[in-house]
Amino acid sequence: MEQKLRVGVIFGGRSGEHEVSLMSAHSVLSVLDPACYEITPIGITRQGAWVVGPDVFEALEHAQTQGLAPAAIFPDPSRSGLYRIKPATQGEALELIARLDVVFPVLHGTFGEDGTLQGLLEMADVAYVGSGVLGSAVGMDKALFKDLMRANQIPVPDSILILRDQIQRDIQSALDLAEATATYPLFVKPANMGSSVGVTKCRTRSDLVEGLLEAARYDRRILVEKGIDAREIEVSVLGNLDPQASVPGEIIPAGDFYTYSAKYQDEGSQLVIPAPIPDSTAAQVRELAIRAYQAADCAGMARVDFLLDRQSGELYLSEVNTIPGFTRISMYPKLWEASGLAYPALVDRLIALAVERKADRDRSEHEYGRPQ
Repeated sequence: MEQKLRVGVIFGGRSGEHEVSLMSAHSVLSVLDPACYEITPIGITRQGAWVVGPDVFEALEHAQTQGLAPAAIFPDPSRSGLYRIKPATQGEALELIARLDVVFPVLHGTFGEDGTLQGLLEMADVAYVGSGVLGSAVGMDKALFKDLMRANQIPVPDSILILRDQIQRDIQSALDLAEATATYPLFVKPANMGSSVGVTKCRTRSDLVEGLLEAARYDRRILVEKGIDAREIEVSVLGNLDPQASVPGEIIPAGDFYTYSAKYQDEGSQLVIPAPIPDSTAAQVRELAIRAYQAADCAGMARVDFLLDRQSGELYLSEVNTIPGFTRISMYPKLWEASGLAYPALVDRLIALAVERKADRDRSEHEYGRPQ
């Protein structure tokens, strides 16, 4: 009998998208086949504590984690696996809970999607779902990502990066810089945050003041971007060296733009799949999405978001999400479902891609001059 693959699913986390992570993880855990996988759920509290236990998901969902045990994955590959940290007579002791073949990070935002967790897993020498350190970090930082897109001749909206320190030292200069970027409306965003957390649409200077201060709560790097009267088009990308793009879909937000509440709370928002756009535009969306994915060194999966200007018909790449929302009703899996890949098969494919990428990574030598 073939040995089951040992999969650790990590969820929760310290970012502002903690609740979104729990929603995504619930869906992923529900389709992992216990006949194929040994599944180990691993929770991370809002404070960053790693915890395990028989009801870890429910405990995090209700913020009742007192009965859970602290746990850790160590960056030492000779101590591979997940360990429970137990009190001992003198200090603490480690108990191996599970060896892990693959880690599935279902974490959105900072400390999960931004390359930090990926760095730990690289050092631990374990396979994991999704992009590596570079792709994760570049995809997470909206300002850096847009600079990379410009360098690759991929159209993006005009924008400028403003540091939190600039806002705190001289907000008038920060306002002048922002207003020199484009005419109102302007969008202000934390550079390293997802799910539209901290995003403000600004129509006046007073709005801009509030938007800068709001974004600065979440990040030291703030993106100010030209507002475009646009349709929001999204496409899902899957793969490693030969990525494929799904059919595109369109977001019709319930409000003025696709806010956090519009994504996860307001039932008035609509996902239209496939997007009602010309075939030539759909082909351009898929082609640009794959180019952006490869330019950012993404792997496994990403959802790539576009803005389609209502007046000019111009297409602009907005951002890439390397760990997109993963509930059954999220756009990423729904686009693949519309493209012929069902949710359970998609999860299986992502785990297989993680194993494939780890095998490719293992081909690299790390010591110069070592005998062959």
